[in-house]
Amino acid sequence: GQEKLSCNPRKENGSHVVLCELGNPMKAGARITVDMELSVSGLEDMGDAITFQLQLRSKNSPSPTNASVTVTVPVEAQAAMELRGNSLPATTVLPASWHRVEGSRRLEDHGVKVEHVYQLHNKGPGTVSGVTLRLHVPTRLGGRILLYLLELGTEGGMSCTHPDGLNPEQV
Repeated sequence: GQEKLSCNPRKENGSHVVLCELGNPMKAGARITVDMELSVSGLEDMGDAITFQLQLRSKNSPSPTNASVTVTVPVEAQAAMELRGNSLPATTVLPASWHRVEGSRRLEDHGVKVEHVYQLHNKGPGTVSGVTLRLHVPTRLGGRILLYLLELGTEGGMSCTHPDGLNPEQV
């Protein structure tokens, strides 16, 4: 048959211990199988594995054969990232007769300003760090300027590497 074990966490010799009562009394020669499911929090910075020491002890007959077994369990953090984007205005149409004014430092002589906003969201369940987002923006099409990159900014404690060719005419 299957029974649910009663387990109690406690500290023993400066270590965190989970003590599970397997049976009292247990018959001589009894064989048991135990499946354990542990829920451990705060593993984001633990590396790629966590190690447990398991030991079977009897209260009735202390024995030097009560050796511990080391069990290493791989840790895999999971987090679902979502990238959202928006352009303001959503649609831009230039007249067919419009041409960029070479050498001008006025913004309107280079086209209509379009702001692209991207938001990177962590949908969990774990936390993330060291995330790199690479955004490639087409600036030229057929040898002509398609998008003139004016500036780049971030919010929320992120750092950003400015791409080559950012505002080359100092508009």
